[in-house]
Amino acid sequence: MSYYIGVDIGGTNIKTGVVNEEGLLISEASIPTGADRPQDVVLQDIIGAVRSSIEGAKIAPKEIKAAGMGSPGMIDTEKGIVVYNNNLGWRDFYIGPKMSEAFNVPVRLENDADAAALGEVVAGSAKGARSAMIITLGTGVGTGFVINEKIFSGCEFGHMVIAYGGRKCTCGRHGCFEAYCSATGLINMTKEAIEEHPNGTLAEIAKTEGLVSGHTVFVAADQGDAVAINIIDEYTGYLACGLANLINGLQPEVVSIGGGIGKQGERLLVPLREKVNAEVYPGITPSKIVSCTLGYKAGLIGAAMAGKGIL
Repeated sequence: MSYYIGVDIGGTNIKTGVVNEEGLLISEASIPTGADRPQDVVLQDIIGAVRSSIEGAKIAPKEIKAAGMGSPGMIDTEKGIVVYNNNLGWRDFYIGPKMSEAFNVPVRLENDADAAALGEVVAGSAKGARSAMIITLGTGVGTGFVINEKIFSGCEFGHMVIAYGGRKCTCGRHGCFEAYCSATGLINMTKEAIEEHPNGTLAEIAKTEGLVSGHTVFVAADQGDAVAINIIDEYTGYLACGLANLINGLQPEVVSIGGGIGKQGERLLVPLREKVNAEVYPGITPSKIVSCTLGYKAGLIGAAMAGKGIL
């Protein structure tokens, strides 16, 4: 059997794994990203983690036929370069060719959300769909689009503007989808509400937990806190706006929601579906909106399958 390396680069952690030709993840490893370090230092850690994954799979290196990598930011898939990533601070990072040299296999570099999308189509929530979009609500907003198990490269919809002149995004623009609908955006909204209501339930929960996370507002809403309920209503409104734009333009059969905020499942999806369907252009069949099922494995499996696809 042939095997493929998958690498999923995140803002906090980098995961590596070995996937078989059927899309089954058989071994994995994880390291802290440490994005404040030089790019080539991070690369050496990735190489070490991949070697650990191969050892864990108990296979010979010669059984690895190709590798795939998923990275956030603007990607040159043909050259294997991370052209620019504002969250990691990477510019012109020739990570694909360097990985190919390290393991003597062809390497395919894709946007991380695209890789996760392929993973969900091959083995997860969108399996069998002709076209699917995966939206990852994490540190940023990742968007990946797949048609017939092929990645439609170049989608960076996290930085489309949904509120002209709105919140400043890390990319430098104002009003981006990511500025409002990422976990970071929701955390910022929650912190602002806590400042306005320092004696409310939100503030008490944040104090008890010791931090404000993307889930804090949902915990408070479950306790009936009106401020938290309003924040979720506002947040799902922005998210629905962005999704309706994408559905109207691309008409995917399935939209799968993942990332940290996506773990809320139906708690998030029930109001979201209602708002999206109200904004979808008449005559367009609304996309099926579901939760991702593979979790972090989507990026690993999708990256590896992207690598397989270049053979």
